[in-house]
Amino acid sequence: MIRPVNTTETDAIINIWVEASVIAHDFMDANYWQGKKEDMQHIYLPSATTYIYETSGKILGFISMINNYIAALFVSSEVKGKGIGKQLINFVKQQYETLELAVFKENKRSVEFYKKQGFQVILEGIEENTGHAELIMKFERAENNNN
Repeated sequence: MIRPVNTTETDAIINIWVEASVIAHDFMDANYWQGKKEDMQHIYLPSATTYIYETSGKILGFISMINNYIAALFVSSEVKGKGIGKQLINFVKQQYETLELAVFKENKRSVEFYKKQGFQVILEGIEENTGHAELIMKFERAENNNN
């Protein structure tokens, strides 16, 4: 089930975020992510609308949105590759005609995942905090619906 996060669930999603970030960004020092936990808890999550994917009372993934920008999409490593990320993306695709996100270019698995979900690279640059190359990707809903 996908639903809005409760404030009591912040620790659970931060744990997923740190674990998944370290795995997905093996080209970066793991301490970088540990050092960002406070910012995630006190700055990023409060400024976003976050939805969790939950099964049997266990949070397995989440997506955080700032307007139509996907600020975070992370899935627990124990269920990675089981379609949860795709379900979270499809959930927000129903709410927005366009979606944008930034992803590290070296995070090839995520780049390919987003391409399979219909995102296209629109810009390449350098992420200022890390100095790593990042891609700005965009999804636009097909205009074949005239509702």
